[in-house]
Amino acid sequence: MSKTLEFFFDFGSPASYLAYTQLPKLVADTGATLTLRPMLLGGVFKATGNSSPVSVPAKGQWMRGDLARWAQRYGVMFEFNPAFPINTLTLMRGAIGLQLRQPERLKAYCDVVFAALWQQQQNLGDPAVLAATLTAAGFEPDAFVALTADPEVKAALVAGTEEAVARGVFGAPTCFVGDAMFFGQDRLDFVREALLAA
Repeated sequence: MSKTLEFFFDFGSPASYLAYTQLPKLVADTGATLTLRPMLLGGVFKATGNSSPVSVPAKGQWMRGDLARWAQRYGVMFEFNPAFPINTLTLMRGAIGLQLRQPERLKAYCDVVFAALWQQQQNLGDPAVLAATLTAAGFEPDAFVALTADPEVKAALVAGTEEAVARGVFGAPTCFVGDAMFFGQDRLDFVREALLAA
């Protein structure tokens, strides 16, 4: 097995946020290398016939409480975003674009976007809100817009999403340790075990 942890995610997934907050300790404890794998969850849902838990009202209501319990267990801030679900196409293109063009800035970008969505309840589907959030974090909004419009970046997100589906991904977050797949932020203990055994 590989000592690499692949983390397939979409910013619009609150469970992806919760898992993301735990990744630094997880890789530090296991000596693993983390590879962030941006994907478009809407594309995954379309390809697999899956849908958001909130499409079932009772499940959506339960999920909100469960996410809050996990946030409390992890000791992290979490506020459910009233704008949910947010179209994350631009946000995910930004992630994969930075991974391609400025990989050293990807983590800072992910930190900012996850925090804005799931701590500060910002509607990053609003271009003006997104631009203000990026500016405050030291990113240049016009350069970001150009990056997300780059045909190579668009194609990379499509390819990354298709790869995720081909490997069995049906939702976010999904972790891989070698060929072993782990779905959900509540499976990190199994991820840890797999990394320690690798």
